[in-house]
Amino acid sequence: MFVFVCAGCGAELTTALSQVSLPVHARQTYGNGVQLPVLMEAGTFAVDPDPWGGPWRMWDEIDPGEAEARGIYAPVYALSDSTPGASVIAPGDIRGTRLIPEKSGGACCGLDGADGPNMACEACDLPVGTRVDDCSLWQAVRLSPDAVHRVPVDGIHAAPLSWAELAEKGEKTPPFEPIATWGGRLGSNHYWSWSPRWEAAAGHALAHLLVASQGQPVKVPGGLTADVFQRALDALLPAGPPKRCAVLAGPGQPSPDAGVDILLVPVHPRTGRTWTPAGPTASAYLVPLPLGVWLWLVSPQPYVPIPASGRIPQDVLRDDPLPLLPNYAFRADRGTFQHALVRLPAVRSPWLRTILENLTKGTSADLF
Repeated sequence: MFVFVCAGCGAELTTALSQVSLPVHARQTYGNGVQLPVLMEAGTFAVDPDPWGGPWRMWDEIDPGEAEARGIYAPVYALSDSTPGASVIAPGDIRGTRLIPEKSGGACCGLDGADGPNMACEACDLPVGTRVDDCSLWQAVRLSPDAVHRVPVDGIHAAPLSWAELAEKGEKTPPFEPIATWGGRLGSNHYWSWSPRWEAAAGHALAHLLVASQGQPVKVPGGLTADVFQRALDALLPAGPPKRCAVLAGPGQPSPDAGVDILLVPVHPRTGRTWTPAGPTASAYLVPLPLGVWLWLVSPQPYVPIPASGRIPQDVLRDDPLPLLPNYAFRADRGTFQHALVRLPAVRSPWLRTILENLTKGTSADLF
């Protein structure tokens, strides 16, 4: 467990927090006017290894060698020049800070951090972090790595759950959820949609699936896995019979056949490590998926009505009629896909560069 303290005066700025891996949807921008929830679970923090926010430099201002040293292997619109390594926490876990009014930015519904750090230490006025809560952005506080220190504190130091424990006790992430929008004249509004978490997870995994394909047609398992990936794979890869096969693999699952080329595997939510197989498939390409998404794919949870008596309390969301399914085909998150793909060295291959260029030109808009 750790608390974060001000680098200027030593004042405590957070509750006690335990470290977890950064969610794959941390940089996602979703929809228009959407109220996204808090990014991090209460009592946790994650370190973002990449720079975030201004100042920015356009791609033509950056030497290719510098970009590759930063882990960027293909052109992007611009690169952040801020200090990497920010610690990301839930807004409710911050203490001893105040907002900086002149750093509120020009966002439409909240704070977007465009003007730089917008939170200062109450004790010494040092800018220590950036609160983000604008529409279409996940709510979070990003503590500046050069303005805070992480200090260990006494507490329960629980070991990370084993893969077997995660397979049994891990929390599944449903593929559909109600999306809230900012209220207009008629008040707040909701609509049923594919989960933003799933769209971001699919964008990240799709980048890896393309690299694993080596430019050849790929077949994924049927059902929900095919709904999420197959349409995009068929559109982005050459037509023809599948030459590479991807399957779901991980703790508690049967060992894949020796001829399998690609494995869709879970990522440990605390350590960030990818599950790795043993045996004949040890050399297969591992495509990472958030644990909650992976758990749902390997064991979908059907809706099972439960008989009940009495009236439904007024503050309980009715399930009669059942929530409608989204009325559009699944689309991976474009920004997450691009962020992941440009950071994979294989993107230097001409065929992958063509996919990336078509994405920036908008010719793949119906897939994302």
